[in-house]
Amino acid sequence: MTLYDDLHDLMKPPALYERTGEPFWDDEHISRGMLAAHLDPEFEGASRSFAFMDRSVAWIARVAPPAAHPRLLDLGCGPGLYAERFARAGFEVTGVDLSRRSIEHARESARGQGLAIDYRCQDYLALDLDATFDAAVMIYCDYGALSADERRAVLQRIQGRLRPGAALVLDVFSRRFLEAFEERSSWEHHANGGYWNPGPHIEIQRSRAFPDEAATLEQIAVVAPEGAKTYHLWNTCFTRETLASELEAAGFRAEGFFADAAGAPFDEESPTICAVARAGFRPAGTGDDTNRVLPERRGFAILGA
Repeated sequence: MTLYDDLHDLMKPPALYERTGEPFWDDEHISRGMLAAHLDPEFEGASRSFAFMDRSVAWIARVAPPAAHPRLLDLGCGPGLYAERFARAGFEVTGVDLSRRSIEHARESARGQGLAIDYRCQDYLALDLDATFDAAVMIYCDYGALSADERRAVLQRIQGRLRPGAALVLDVFSRRFLEAFEERSSWEHHANGGYWNPGPHIEIQRSRAFPDEAATLEQIAVVAPEGAKTYHLWNTCFTRETLASELEAAGFRAEGFFADAAGAPFDEESPTICAVARAGFRPAGTGDDTNRVLPERRGFAILGA
């Protein structure tokens, strides 16, 4: 094998949603950098800006008022930036995230502020909770990072933990994001370490679009003296119709579509779509179509319950 062959194998096109088996969210070095990125108010690569989160929580509290929806489930809560805001807005919050470092930070931060937030370090694909919730959120396009089978599984898990009529708020990348996505390749030598490795290494990045599958991939190879690793970061892009179809198949009724998770009016040019849905409805195709999402209902704002 030549060096070219080795690099070619590292960066070869993967199958759709193929994983590499590298749990970077729990890597000692990467998770430290990821946490710092979440907490940086000037950087939106891991979390939205603090001002956006403030607007987002205020809007969600109008969509699902805590007086009527007291128990809220925050899926992919990270270090608790949204969860803390939800708690201060009057919700009883349970936050779930796969990163131990983020959950440890979130617990410490909540204790320091006197906030009673229940944090769980879990994979939401295997959600194991004994409580029932009145609202759930999955924000920052986490839903689209999953394969179709994983998306079905997580919606079923969420449905199983929500009371009938509970609110689900989630955002995804739109087809406009896919249309604007640029395929590119780059490499960089990090003599003194970088985000993906603490020591000297070469980082190779390649962005790929899968237009037929409405998906994108950020493929990162890290070549270091101790070996090489590859990371795959997938995103799925949706239309209102494709997102409504997936929600409906899992027993949710989509009630509104917006441009973002702060409730901006739906815009075809927006790179994101946010859906508000209600739990506990009969999935389409089971013999009762009374709860199907009607085209004329898509896009109107719902406030309250």
